[in-house]
Amino acid sequence: MALNASRNDLASGAMFVAFGTYFAFEALKYEFGTPFRMGPGFMPVLLGGILVALGIAVAAKGIGKPDEGAPPAWPWRGIALVLGTILFFAATIRGLGFIPVVAITALVTAISSRRNTLLSALVIALGLTVLCYLIFVVGLGMLVPLFGPWLSF
Repeated sequence: MALNASRNDLASGAMFVAFGTYFAFEALKYEFGTPFRMGPGFMPVLLGGILVALGIAVAAKGIGKPDEGAPPAWPWRGIALVLGTILFFAATIRGLGFIPVVAITALVTAISSRRNTLLSALVIALGLTVLCYLIFVVGLGMLVPLFGPWLSF
């Protein structure tokens, strides 16, 4: 008996459920706390639960709606660029500093989508850099050099 559902939606939903379940169960090893006095495990469990709920919703959306036509080709360019930026970020954050690494990472990740033009990728990179600065450096007080020793200003 053939299942009348979108395989893409079912697979995506299953991945969301699997990751959310894994992270929620791993976070249960930490003190949970209460909503007013959160422990270190509170937010990961909550976010894992939200990810599970999102996965169930994505899978449910695909039921009764089979995929049409041939499956789309894998976006190898996007996969390679996004994975490359993760490695770039990890390898250069201490040498280049927070601002250049976030800007370059955001720019390359934005370029990885064929839907973005160079101008829109630059706007996205600038916006994400400012937002990350405000969240992590200003808001959370993260002690990270804005420009690293590899850059001599």
